[in-house]
Amino acid sequence: MPDKKTSRHAQIRKIIENENIGTQEELVRRLNEEGFAVTQATASRDIKELRLSKMTTDTGVNKYIIPPSDTPGLNNGKLVRVLSEAFVSMEQAENLLVIKTASGMAMAAAAALDSLKIKGIVGCIAGDDTIMCVVKTKGEVSEVMKKIEKLL
Repeated sequence: MPDKKTSRHAQIRKIIENENIGTQEELVRRLNEEGFAVTQATASRDIKELRLSKMTTDTGVNKYIIPPSDTPGLNNGKLVRVLSEAFVSMEQAENLLVIKTASGMAMAAAAALDSLKIKGIVGCIAGDDTIMCVVKTKGEVSEVMKKIEKLL
């Protein structure tokens, strides 16, 4: 039988995947409703241990998300922050997306884009202030641009 912490973490994952939980207080309330007597300090530790990050939904609401397991130690929030801080502009060139960044930030931003695994992006090549992002098809570029704009 799983211990309390393992069960609680499983319940947190379930809640986060199915609901828009944006604060520790909301998470504590939901866990208490599910029969887990927790404090905000416990929820805070669980959030750190599960490496949850926050994102803004299409409707402008902040919510916790579970980062992809293939980027240990680097969650989506950090990746988006790197991309946001570096980003200057982007422009389509056939099936390529040319992204301008602050000087010296292109490599970090390209690595963030690759790690975010945005559907349609095949890969990125970076210089000092420019990223050449290869998109699978010309028709997918505008959709990729929309996804990046939402992240920013």
